[in-house]
Amino acid sequence: MKPSNKQRYLKPFVVLVAAVAIGIIAFSLPGLNASQLDVRFLLLFLFTVLIGARLIIHIPSIKGELTVSDTLIFLAMLLWGGAPAILLAAAAGFCSSLRVTRKVTVHIFNFAVMTCSTFLTVIVLHSAFGPVANLDTGKLSITVVTVMAMMQYITNSALVTIYTGCKTNQPFWLTWRKYYLWASLTYFAGAVAAFLIAKLITVIGFYGTIAAAPVIGIVYITYKTYLKTIEVSVAQADQAKRHAELLRESEERFRSAFDYAAIGMALVSEEGRWLQVNRSLCQLVGYSEAELLTADIQALTHREDLGDLLMQQSRLMKGQVPGYQTEKRYIHKSGHEVWALLSVSPVRDPETQSLRAIFQIQDITDRKRAEAQLVHDAFHDGLTGLPNRALFIDHLRLAVARSVRKESPLFSVLFLDLDRFKVVNDSLGHLVGDKLLMAMAQRLESCLRPGDTIARLGGDEFTILLEDLKTHNEAIHVAERIQRELTKPFELDGRHISTSASIGIAPSTIGYEQPEDILRDADTAMYYAKSGGGSRHQVFETSMHTRAVKLLQMQSDLRHAIENDELFVEYQPIVSLETFRITGFEALARWKHKEHGVINPGQFIPVAEETGLIIPLGEWILRQACTKTREWQEQYPMDEPLTISVNLSGKQFAQPDLIEQIEKILLETNLAPTALKLEITESAMVENEEAASAMLRRLRMVGVGLSIDDFGTGYSSLSSLHRFPISTLKIDASFVRRMSGQNENTEIVRTIMSLAENLGMDVTAEGVETLEQVTKLRTFGCKKGQGFFFSRPVSAASAEALLRDSTSLGPISQHYDNVESIESRLVA
Repeated sequence: MKPSNKQRYLKPFVVLVAAVAIGIIAFSLPGLNASQLDVRFLLLFLFTVLIGARLIIHIPSIKGELTVSDTLIFLAMLLWGGAPAILLAAAAGFCSSLRVTRKVTVHIFNFAVMTCSTFLTVIVLHSAFGPVANLDTGKLSITVVTVMAMMQYITNSALVTIYTGCKTNQPFWLTWRKYYLWASLTYFAGAVAAFLIAKLITVIGFYGTIAAAPVIGIVYITYKTYLKTIEVSVAQADQAKRHAELLRESEERFRSAFDYAAIGMALVSEEGRWLQVNRSLCQLVGYSEAELLTADIQALTHREDLGDLLMQQSRLMKGQVPGYQTEKRYIHKSGHEVWALLSVSPVRDPETQSLRAIFQIQDITDRKRAEAQLVHDAFHDGLTGLPNRALFIDHLRLAVARSVRKESPLFSVLFLDLDRFKVVNDSLGHLVGDKLLMAMAQRLESCLRPGDTIARLGGDEFTILLEDLKTHNEAIHVAERIQRELTKPFELDGRHISTSASIGIAPSTIGYEQPEDILRDADTAMYYAKSGGGSRHQVFETSMHTRAVKLLQMQSDLRHAIENDELFVEYQPIVSLETFRITGFEALARWKHKEHGVINPGQFIPVAEETGLIIPLGEWILRQACTKTREWQEQYPMDEPLTISVNLSGKQFAQPDLIEQIEKILLETNLAPTALKLEITESAMVENEEAASAMLRRLRMVGVGLSIDDFGTGYSSLSSLHRFPISTLKIDASFVRRMSGQNENTEIVRTIMSLAENLGMDVTAEGVETLEQVTKLRTFGCKKGQGFFFSRPVSAASAEALLRDSTSLGPISQHYDNVESIESRLVA
């Protein structure tokens, strides 16, 4: 049920009480006797209004106070009767409120309350004992005093309770009990004081009492001082009591926090015995509280950490350190290690003053395991679990240092790289490739001694550190053992996969001072083994490093040559085998080094491929060839426009912007797309058939011709050839040169011709060097040829001279009457 809102009755209540008070004063004024209002009453009135309301005596230990004005009102009632007392109460109520507030409503209410309560007191006294003015002060009894105090208290507290209850909207009974219950004592004290003063006036007279006022003042001041002293004592006692309660509460909170703390906590004696332990610590080490309290800290500490703990504890107890923090291991009751962060601080026993230590023990086992895992991951390969490059270099650095100090026997480093691992990834997928690497790691470990170190550097590269060798032949024997083990196929996902490895060996006898140097030389030796066909090992020689340095210099020089236009293009004619006319050229990159002369393309093209320089080099050749071809088309027009063939490397073929680059060059040189033929090797297409097929189709949409260069030597399947939009097959020179009679090479060329005819492709034979080859090719239906029989690659000026002098090389019989002339031309 919703409580009633008492505040709405507050203002009407104040108005009502004030109206009653005014009525009481109006009723009481005619009853004033002028003879009674003498100088004595006037002095009492002034003292009450000006001073009495300000003189307050607090009664200790109760919620009350004794005001002098209340006492003087009672005194006026006893000496002069009801009407003067009512007038004095009205004035005192109004003036006393002036010292606490400026609100007029409060002033009016205080005036009204004092007026009404005094009036009712007078009425009750008159009814019980007769007219108040006729009371004999000399014969006053305690009954009169009690009735006077009770009526004043009941009336006053009732009116004020109603006022406060309405203002705070609280029940009247609770309000009276909370604020005004103890106030009754103050009224009784005031009435008794008035009774005593009245008795004193009866004895010594009114003016004698005034003469005794200084003594009363001194008593008052003394009493106030006494009360202050009592108040201070009471405050101190209360403060001590609160301090004791706070201390008890603090101890309870500490005990609760200690017992239920999320981390282990313990109180330890100076001798290291457990004095007090909490639940978390018991759970952390697996012992019960009773078991711990019969043991000491040494019994639970890992023996490797015990020495440091005892030293730290000794320094703490001697006052050498204010506390300490350390990471240490405890032994769980089940036997396993528990890593903990231990924080220790000293404390004095409040009773015995003996020194104790507070242990705070936080379980950090999971963190330490994570840190150990991070360290392991930082120095181990995530796939195989073998040490990685960083850890291998660290081991190798120690081996090199021992070797420099002549403290250890010989050692060697083996650098191993799987042969044709990329084929496994491309054909079977990277998941199978990863499984092969893991199986490879296990097999390599089985080939080594316990003290040897094997690491995976990345990809399919592994390194092995062989220490404590008597001779370096032992390293060769290990390499041979690895080669034999790798001849055994791996069984992965139901497949049998065979592989091999190229191994480079770097012996310590060369005299290394840095671990990176020996690792570099082992890598160099491995590349020599791989260039020799793979599946073999190679011991490093200093001459290999010299050649490697030269290769590095070639890379630098090639970059400089590309940036400074030191390269040039040569052109080899492509001839119609029917008309013996030049139908086009193949553009070939050439490099004339300013110091070393002409560099064989077989030397610098692989370097360009490996370093990525083939990208700018290929773009430059394409632009030069297209520009020159367009000039020749304009100068030497033919029925079928002259074409230009340009080799496209695997890295160029994988360029995402290749199409845009080709279209831009064709637009800049104004060359028709049909005049450009791009030659792509089989290996570049089979690395990723899906991507290659999509790229070739985009190139065909541009309009350029597409040729497979060196056809027959790659890894492509004849059955998948139809998937690629190829326009021309170029038969590799190795088949053409070895054609003789009806040998297998002749049959290969015949088969390629038949295949091309079925697929609607043109064929160009490379490496044509003899008349017999020309004759056979014509018999097989080959339309175009290219080789020394017609012309070597020549400069742009010489190529233009061929076009200028004759648009045809003429019938073979006109230029080459016999075999000798052919042979002499080949030599030339």
